[in-house]
Amino acid sequence: MTYLPPSVERVIPALRRAGQISFWTQVVLGVVAALIYIFCIPIASSNASAPVEINPGRGPGIFFALTGLVCLAVSIYWASRYTQLARVLGGNTETRPSKAETMKTIELGIIVNLVGMAFSLLAAETITGVLLAKALRSEGVAFSPVAINQLIQPLDIFVVLGNTHTTVAHFVALVFSLWLLRWVANSTASD
Repeated sequence: MTYLPPSVERVIPALRRAGQISFWTQVVLGVVAALIYIFCIPIASSNASAPVEINPGRGPGIFFALTGLVCLAVSIYWASRYTQLARVLGGNTETRPSKAETMKTIELGIIVNLVGMAFSLLAAETITGVLLAKALRSEGVAFSPVAINQLIQPLDIFVVLGNTHTTVAHFVALVFSLWLLRWVANSTASD
């Protein structure tokens, strides 16, 4: 049995618990967001009956939303790294990472989530701007198959919901990473 300093003994369960909660929260929200996009984007993109149609399923909003989702996939991997890091910290003293390496790993997770959240927020701004334009144009629309696309439809709201799930997943991961960073800094400072 290897000797573990008290600070390492305090950090290991925190890393394991935060990594698991962050991982599973992100997986659930990310899968739901991905399913929403898989369902909505092809339908929204193929519905091009009106030449001047404004659709949140197209353009920069979707690009930013999908980029935020890709960053979420990286963040999910990074959350799993926290549990791996906890295992490594409990092992051999030669392979045990230093406090600086542990904090750098957590800081990198924070950066991934900030970038992902930035893309998700850009998507939210773009998508809601498109929906506002549709809402403003919808007054006095004659109900015809072509004009109905100018109204906000349930599919439009699904795109917003998918992006919201991605943003919340990044926020949860960011909260856990910041908490871990503080925990590691405080745990090792008290020894």
